[in-house]
Amino acid sequence: MGQKVSPIGFRTGIRLDWKSRWFAPKSNYGEFVVEDYHVREYIDKRLNRQPPYAAISQVHIERTREEVKVTVKTARPGLVIGPRGAEVEKLKEALEDLTNRRVNVNVVEINKPDLDASLAAEAIAEQLKRRASFRRAIKQRCEAIMQAGAKGVKIEVGGRLGGGDMSRRVKQIMGSIPLATLDADVDYGCTTAFCNYGAVGVKVWIYRGLFGESVSPEASHEAPPPRSPRPRRRDRRRTEGAAPRRGRPAPAKAPEPAPPAPPAAPPPAAQAPKPEAPAAPETPPGAAPPPQPQ
Repeated sequence: MGQKVSPIGFRTGIRLDWKSRWFAPKSNYGEFVVEDYHVREYIDKRLNRQPPYAAISQVHIERTREEVKVTVKTARPGLVIGPRGAEVEKLKEALEDLTNRRVNVNVVEINKPDLDASLAAEAIAEQLKRRASFRRAIKQRCEAIMQAGAKGVKIEVGGRLGGGDMSRRVKQIMGSIPLATLDADVDYGCTTAFCNYGAVGVKVWIYRGLFGESVSPEASHEAPPPRSPRPRRRDRRRTEGAAPRRGRPAPAKAPEPAPPAPPAAPPPAAQAPKPEAPAAPETPPGAAPPPQPQ
């Protein structure tokens, strides 16, 4: 039997913070835990399960002696806030009546909704409720998540898929999902799609890279040099002169003699200047020319 751990709970306290941050004595601890559950359930039913469908992913709760601070993370903050903050005030009044304490509501926008596992699971569940093809819904969602910048995604659905008589499980994996690496930022979300033929569970894992990877090598000033391809094993044996497979030592190769250097060209000899011939004496006009030597 396999032991499975939630990726969120596995990293809570090491890489992730708690979703409820408060301290209480033993007498009030159970009361506060139940109260946090009711607050999250009320927000989910009011804003996610009915209009305006605000796509709320997480609800963080902090408690002090005086008030309860509720932080809502949503992909559609305008629907939660409402015109001039009217919807937030209504939500605040409803939570104060539920908890009998002063409540402060803070709305935080999710910049990349495609990289949120809870929102991805909710989107697939909505498609299954409309009797869409589960294989097409899973594949399209995986491709959209990978295009948004994820390094890996795994989606698993289980139940009477397509209205079949017997329940089964189907999963789609793209990229890598390092579930046992604490430094890996793996988001997890699950939900249930209540269809006409039964309940279908949806689980989503999204690997968004390591914690602290804010600057990529392409964006840094000094990019790492490209790695040269590693030679194959057969090529390494040829270049390194490894021993044969039977264990016989390879014969030592004698160093090849260097080719003889070409003879150097002799320096050009200095050419002596040629003696100039003596100039002939000038003869007066009308006189006979001197005899030429034989």
